[in-house]
Amino acid sequence: MEWLIIIAISMFVIAPVMWLKPSPRQRRQQTLRTQIAKQGVTIKLEKPPLHHFKGTMPAYRWHYPQSAPGPDFLLVRDSNASEALAPYHAGWRWRIAPLRPLPDNAEIPLKALLERLPQDALVIQSTPFALTLWWWESQTAERFTTYLPEFKQLIDTLQGHVDRPTGQPLKGTEQTAPTSKNDHEAGPS
Repeated sequence: MEWLIIIAISMFVIAPVMWLKPSPRQRRQQTLRTQIAKQGVTIKLEKPPLHHFKGTMPAYRWHYPQSAPGPDFLLVRDSNASEALAPYHAGWRWRIAPLRPLPDNAEIPLKALLERLPQDALVIQSTPFALTLWWWESQTAERFTTYLPEFKQLIDTLQGHVDRPTGQPLKGTEQTAPTSKNDHEAGPS
């Protein structure tokens, strides 16, 4: 009887430790996130831009340089998209299409990426600041690193291809500046 009580107490002490131990899936995800973060990708758990979605999802983000922002667009996998959205390529639809057509050297890696991404990749979003992939991390780090060259090429070709011009103001909206230094010095007459 004493041995039974000792075993029960031991199990009672060990059980919480077992709950804290990460599962094989959690260990694989942690390895994936660590290795991909070393490649310059920012990884966060955030609410994805999907309608009626509750909770958070892993977001893998590649940042555009501040001096060369990217275009605005949002692609959603058919499984999470409305039939009303315009089809794009390989089972993906535009929720927000870019205002200007994407350059050919960006369309090629984007289409190749859309064909290769796993089924749990649900959204690709580009903002002036970053390109983001929303997915459920079903693959290993070794497999996911095979996508990195296409993401890098996509970032390189989309940077500076901002939808809204950031240069010269529209004609007729410029502020008129004084024509000479003497105008300021003279003051009111």
